[in-house]
Amino acid sequence: MPRHARGFDTEAAHAYLLKRDRKLARWMKKIGPIEADPRWRKSFDPVDALARAILYQQLSGKAAATIVGRVETAIASHRFHCDTLARIDDTALRACGVSGNKTLALRDLAARESRGEIPDLRRMSTMDDSAIIEALVPVRGIGRWTVEMMLMFRLGRPDVLPVDDLGVRKGAQRVDGLDATPTPKELALAGERWGPYRTYASLYLWKIADLGAAVREPTKRSQD
Repeated sequence: MPRHARGFDTEAAHAYLLKRDRKLARWMKKIGPIEADPRWRKSFDPVDALARAILYQQLSGKAAATIVGRVETAIASHRFHCDTLARIDDTALRACGVSGNKTLALRDLAARESRGEIPDLRRMSTMDDSAIIEALVPVRGIGRWTVEMMLMFRLGRPDVLPVDDLGVRKGAQRVDGLDATPTPKELALAGERWGPYRTYASLYLWKIADLGAAVREPTKRSQD
């Protein structure tokens, strides 16, 4: 069974995209090379990462971190999984600031883990991107975008293009000089030219979108 390495050669990706897409290349030269993400080298628990992604949804980083800290204190652990989440009831979760919908999502995640439905890191290394997405999106509160962020920033998969991400779409709009933001379907088609390094292209598209919006802080993602 083939195994997927975590991370990829960003220098090779950079050189490839410079030759592959002249429009993107102009922005790449302006921004400079993007270094490899150090999280690619670090082990992590997919269940813990998904639980944190759930807790961070629709909240500012500071507010979410406060709630996560409260839950960690309540379960006496810095790792979220079915056993530690079983230490706290729904009322206590709500008292920590966890919404009702997020409480249901955490319970669903824990139940699926206990049934062996959530692949661990070793198993993920033998699964392609689409198989991982298919395995995780049934979890309540976990959508395709959240899984794509895990694929890109924790598993280091080289060819992920999150077409539903508004920042990526706005970056593509600027690169191609479009009057309107491309639809996910249009971006998927246009993004074929960046394969097999669509992850690396996406990193540039986020930065290009940030430059266009003149934001003070880089785009936040669920795996940051």
